Amino acid sequence: MTTTSEIHEIPITRSPAVRTPWAFVPSLYFQQGLPVIIVQQVSVLLYKKMGMPNDQIGLWTSLVVWPWILKMLWGPLVDLHGKKRNWVLGTQALIGIALGLCALAVTTKSFLAVTLGIFFITAFLSATHDIALDGYYMLALPKDRQAFFMGIRTTFFRLAMVFSNGFLVILAGRWEQAGMPIAESWRSALLVGAAFYLALMAYAHFTMPKVEADQPASSSQNRADQPSFGEALRSFFTQEKVIPIFLFILLYRFGESMLTKMAGPFLLDTREAGGLGLETLQVGMILGNVGVICLVAGGLLGGILISKFGLKKCVWPMAIFMNLPNPFYIWAAKTQPGPSAVYLLTAVEQFAYGFGMAAYMVFAMYAAQRSRFATSHYAIVTGLMALGAMLAGIISGYLQQSVGYFWFFVIVCLSTIPGMILLLFIPLDEGERNESTPTRSH
Repeated sequence: MTTTSEIHEIPITRSPAVRTPWAFVPSLYFQQGLPVIIVQQVSVLLYKKMGMPNDQIGLWTSLVVWPWILKMLWGPLVDLHGKKRNWVLGTQALIGIALGLCALAVTTKSFLAVTLGIFFITAFLSATHDIALDGYYMLALPKDRQAFFMGIRTTFFRLAMVFSNGFLVILAGRWEQAGMPIAESWRSALLVGAAFYLALMAYAHFTMPKVEADQPASSSQNRADQPSFGEALRSFFTQEKVIPIFLFILLYRFGESMLTKMAGPFLLDTREAGGLGLETLQVGMILGNVGVICLVAGGLLGGILISKFGLKKCVWPMAIFMNLPNPFYIWAAKTQPGPSAVYLLTAVEQFAYGFGMAAYMVFAMYAAQRSRFATSHYAIVTGLMALGAMLAGIISGYLQQSVGYFWFFVIVCLSTIPGMILLLFIPLDEGERNESTPTRSH
């Protein structure tokens, strides 16, 4: 997840960082990923094990993502008040505390309402952390190093998926198998995650360099010179072909987002309920280890091919390949295969998803770069991406509860078609930045 609070590109004067970026960039972006994955994905498995029905799981675990959709709106506050390094460390401390409180709340009688409330607060803190961290990243690293470390950022964000969906879920599964009650096993696993996050916060305190350029943009002169967010928003929604661009961003991965939200419940549900009846430990291995490794591999290959052949030549094969494994979920719902087949299915599906998502992310960058409000437009695009995923997640549980897993996966496959049709109507060239938007005089 990448965002920024900057409205447009401005010259930056930075002092040379004493420490190598290797000392702080990997751990910081691991920390960026951890609360995102716990709130959006691990929560699904937690609530399923606690007996929550799929329609409620899909609804509530999707609604808590609102802060990541709307974070662009309070981004300027981070710019105007305080140093970004302080914002990063402050939000990290609060996120660690929130995760710990959420773990303790799992064993309470009102665990659903309390944990959902804490997850929403964690999402707000995490979204604010995203804004501050990405702003700090642009100040602490020179531009050539920023480009180099983009891949490192993504890799360590994905490793947070391995830790959360893999290690923590496997830990909860092992404690379940050892005879610990389900609520206590998940409480213990989440406490381990919170403790590790706070340990990384302490590490960040000592390794994040203090950058001279990291100052609040609070002077009236600076504010007068900068275009408003309203100008950037207006610029985005008045660009050429904005309707197909808007619909494509919302719909390209709509079907895949529904599948992702219900994949965990499908693996955990009993065979009598139409699921595959796997243990928590097995699900942690499948989603957190095999799935993430293949997801990263698919994304890397997709990025390499786009850089070599261009988006226009790659987008159709990548879109088709991303959705090609989805019908196998229909087969799995019909035949209910054993764990070995599920490992293979998840590996192929996640590789294809990572491969197809590379085209989606490159298009998002192209869509943002056509304006002088490039970074602000990218924040809008990523917010729309999150909105599409949220809407898909909300309806996924209700659909599954209404029609069962077999027909749910049929609907998932059909839901991929509109996004692919919209490829015929969106601009796929890199384009040149449009500087025609009026600016204030300097």
